[in-house]
Amino acid sequence: MAIKHQTPMLDELEKGPWPSFVTDIKQMAEAGKDACADLLGQLELSYKEKEGHWKHGGIVGVLGYGGGVIGRYSDVPELFPGVEHFHTLRVNQPASKFYKTERLREVMDIWNRRGSGMVNMHGSTGDMVLLGAFTEELEPIFAELTQKGWDLGGSGSALRTPSCCVGKARCEWSCIDTQDICYSLTQEYQDEMHRPAWPYKFKFKISGCPNDCVASIARSDCSIIGTWRDNIRIDQKAVAAYAGGELAANGGAHGTDTKLDIQADVCDLCPTQCMSFDGKELKINDAECTRCMHCINMMPQALRPGTDTGATVLIGAKAPILEGAQMGSVILPFIKMEDGYDDFKEFVDKMWDWWDENGKNRERIGELIQRLGLSAFIKACDLDPIPQMIKEPRSNPYIFYKEDEVPGGFERDIADYRKRHAR
Repeated sequence: MAIKHQTPMLDELEKGPWPSFVTDIKQMAEAGKDACADLLGQLELSYKEKEGHWKHGGIVGVLGYGGGVIGRYSDVPELFPGVEHFHTLRVNQPASKFYKTERLREVMDIWNRRGSGMVNMHGSTGDMVLLGAFTEELEPIFAELTQKGWDLGGSGSALRTPSCCVGKARCEWSCIDTQDICYSLTQEYQDEMHRPAWPYKFKFKISGCPNDCVASIARSDCSIIGTWRDNIRIDQKAVAAYAGGELAANGGAHGTDTKLDIQADVCDLCPTQCMSFDGKELKINDAECTRCMHCINMMPQALRPGTDTGATVLIGAKAPILEGAQMGSVILPFIKMEDGYDDFKEFVDKMWDWWDENGKNRERIGELIQRLGLSAFIKACDLDPIPQMIKEPRSNPYIFYKEDEVPGGFERDIADYRKRHAR
């Protein structure tokens, strides 16, 4: 099938050194997909007129679910009837995105018959994103997917699909079972994911170690990062091998096959300067270690995380939508993630109750904490304030009290102060 529309501006995007999405869509159009052919035409028109030609789909979805489908319509359907409706379905990915090829073929068989055939592997949150379906096809697609054991992911003001790194399945540094945590949270909070009821969206992301390969600390309202609270394990023989050039730094990645300078490349780059090397023995003051993973990454055969493992939980990361971008802030420095994660889920329930009660429309939980204060948040979650929650000491050293809070009144305190500081 020939391409229906002339696309000179889109054609320019195929000329660079990188693979182009335009080429992919053209291949689908040439295979007979009208939606893909008309998508090219509408996108070309958008580039030409410098105006998007999509309008939001409003309330469109599948029976019983308030999320999982993002409605979208063309505002020029007379020109591009193939994309008059162009709804997107988010399909909940398995933990760590491990797929069997036969299961992927199940999805693609359904999608090629009933949708545009275009797939995004994956969205930012992780879902398998099926791009472009007509309204009348949504229920049949959903029915066929669920018959095969698939489910829709989250969208709207709801819990978004939890996601995680490869964890212990593929990574030797993982301190927690990220896949089991991800699966447990997904199963526990089905209602929160499928039926939006909150001020705005909420994301869990789980990383097995402080390398944070899913970038949870920058992208999730609740970041769960594996860590340890005992000492880094040291193999001094391997340290000597690195020092002598027998082992390549960073596992030989990026061509780092030169001799490692442990003092310059490891100790001097430690953010808390908690390491020392006398030429023979590496020492670590673990009480000062912030678990940044730099030393472990540089000398993976010599250093390993400790064995008393758990997770650090950070709250409040987000992209710049209403307010500016935020990184997650430490709320639970260490929590053991085991035995059904009941302690963690109890914390989550208290956190959500407070956010649901106090959050404004489209206000993420990190923005609510900024507005009402960290003290209000930790009180609502029944937590004790601890130093790890504080970014820096107070810039204003003075603490003020109401008169009825001070026994004897201010006059006595002022007199005592003057006596102590009299010259």
